[in-house]
Amino acid sequence: MTIHSPLRASPQSLFPPSRAAALDRLAAFVPQAGRHYAEGRNTDHGPGAPSAVSRLSPYIRHRLLAEEEVVSAVLARHSLNAAEKYVQEVLWRTYWKGWLEMRPQVWRRYLAQREADQAAVRNPIMLAAAQSGATGIEGFDDWARELVATGYLHNHARMWFASIWIFTLRLPWTLGADFFLRHLLDADAASNTLSWRWVAGLQTPGKTYLATAENIARFTNGRFAPAGLAAGAEALTEEPVGKPQTLPAPETPDPDAPALLLVTPEDMWPEWMWRSGLAIAGALVVDDDTLACGAKARRFIVGAASDAASGISAAAGLGVEMAARLDAASLLAAARSAGARQIVTPYAPVGAVADALAALAPVLEAEGVPLRQLRRAWDNAFWPHATKGFFPFKERIPEGLRTLGIG
Repeated sequence: MTIHSPLRASPQSLFPPSRAAALDRLAAFVPQAGRHYAEGRNTDHGPGAPSAVSRLSPYIRHRLLAEEEVVSAVLARHSLNAAEKYVQEVLWRTYWKGWLEMRPQVWRRYLAQREADQAAVRNPIMLAAAQSGATGIEGFDDWARELVATGYLHNHARMWFASIWIFTLRLPWTLGADFFLRHLLDADAASNTLSWRWVAGLQTPGKTYLATAENIARFTNGRFAPAGLAAGAEALTEEPVGKPQTLPAPETPDPDAPALLLVTPEDMWPEWMWRSGLAIAGALVVDDDTLACGAKARRFIVGAASDAASGISAAAGLGVEMAARLDAASLLAAARSAGARQIVTPYAPVGAVADALAALAPVLEAEGVPLRQLRRAWDNAFWPHATKGFFPFKERIPEGLRTLGIG
């Protein structure tokens, strides 16, 4: 058997864009989701090395695997106490989404600041070196190259990288977040933006994350011990974010009208929708690669969309079409082909898909084919509790799982 170096292998070989690959990886991980994960999750052994983490994040991000599906599988094998660390890790993504959903202005602020920072880069040579892995900083350069090559980084490496980017290299955090957004297969508006804000001291005002050589050496098994890192991490500042808004009210489709199921890159296996009792007349799977920032994520989306179309056709017995663009013409044509009088789709959280759907909704309404976004029970159970920090949110996890009948 030939073993390929992960830095030469394609993201498609490391993360095959299919539900079958996701289920196989979940099944292999579940036995390790308890003590093994808890004790080893912080150690980055390097690309291609065995790891305690699940490496399921690209699949969960696009919901080829749903959070409730992953947690249910884990808690069927382990108690919540034994698998607490992993369950919390899955729910960090849920927490970030809920937090941003109630504060969408933070995403708009990020986009505006990123544009301003891109137009006024103070140190373009250092920025280029950071993105190409040529700063001379041990570890940091390796992670930059690993990210570009594979579309993935261990979570602890992401934290070290962001801290060095902000506090050692003194580069704008928005451009670091953009670098991740363009290369990570699992990046979304909430998790990526808010994690960078947390490292910078913006998310929890005044609380920063400082990468140290000692911590890096410890949790890379001595692979890296970079010299010259910042000795301190003074928090960045901004105008107050303001109080959280109320979550948008759930939309209600007509239970009797034939519906077209719209599948976007935000939720690529919405099994719950075709089992909901709605009169689903057909499905449209969109592989619009303009909805992703980077080439790797675009290729992942295209591959996953093709796989989802085949899977949905087989599992739901629906006629499934595909569209290369999320636009009114494609949606209306598919709805009319299916004989649908409405379009239903999983709710899209803050980000590119949400923006596209918001622009499409009035156009479709005017054509007599209303668009209705439906939220998963998982999001309804947890998002309302993302009003403050993660620790108050964490206290509501057992209650949320009981509400969903999990564990």
